[in-house]
Amino acid sequence: MLLEVQGLEVHYGGIRAVKGIDLAVAEGELVCLIGANGAGKTSALKAICGLHARRGRVTYAGQALEGLPVFELPRRGLVMVPEGRGVFAQLTVAENLAMGAYARSDTEEIAGDLARQYASFPRLKERRHQTAGTLSGGEQQMLAIGRALMSRPKLLLLDEPSMGLAPLMVAKIFDIVREVAARGVTILLVEQNAKLALELAHRGYVMESGSITLADGAKELLANPKVREAYLGEDAG
Repeated sequence: MLLEVQGLEVHYGGIRAVKGIDLAVAEGELVCLIGANGAGKTSALKAICGLHARRGRVTYAGQALEGLPVFELPRRGLVMVPEGRGVFAQLTVAENLAMGAYARSDTEEIAGDLARQYASFPRLKERRHQTAGTLSGGEQQMLAIGRALMSRPKLLLLDEPSMGLAPLMVAKIFDIVREVAARGVTILLVEQNAKLALELAHRGYVMESGSITLADGAKELLANPKVREAYLGEDAG
């Protein structure tokens, strides 16, 4: 497994937001973590990256991540696109993309990757001299994904990429995620839109109140009456 999480716990004071979950992602897989708002999905993702204090064990590419500084993770191919996108609002689109490659020194290959991002995201090429804060929400999401890809990730963690976007832009973002997965990038996708996430993923986990309550193949979860009723708005009866 490229990523293994065992007994992961996250506490906020006396509140146990993530309650000892286990999950795994194999190389080349697209795995989704779905659940309602407040289920603990984002807390789990941030804890995996070391952005929250955690208990339990997180292993990436065979190495335990305990004690490893967060800034070291992109150098090892573990990259997250955070909820809310997190672009550098005062920097231009081009400067944001360059920041994604900050740990790299292969100048010619960086230039090639930049050209690939502009080919994948024509809007970013059109707006490459604009400051990121002037972009629409969907354009900022494209920029956040493009910036992450500039680091050449082995494992890409995506936190709620569809949040706050219009339906047409949501469809575009999910097309992009599909294309990234097709290139062989391993993806762990946290998403409230359960239908879109499960249609895209190989496997999925369902999280409720800080615990994983279901884990199965994506097709099986899509057909599961409990999932259909709770997350797809369909009557189980």
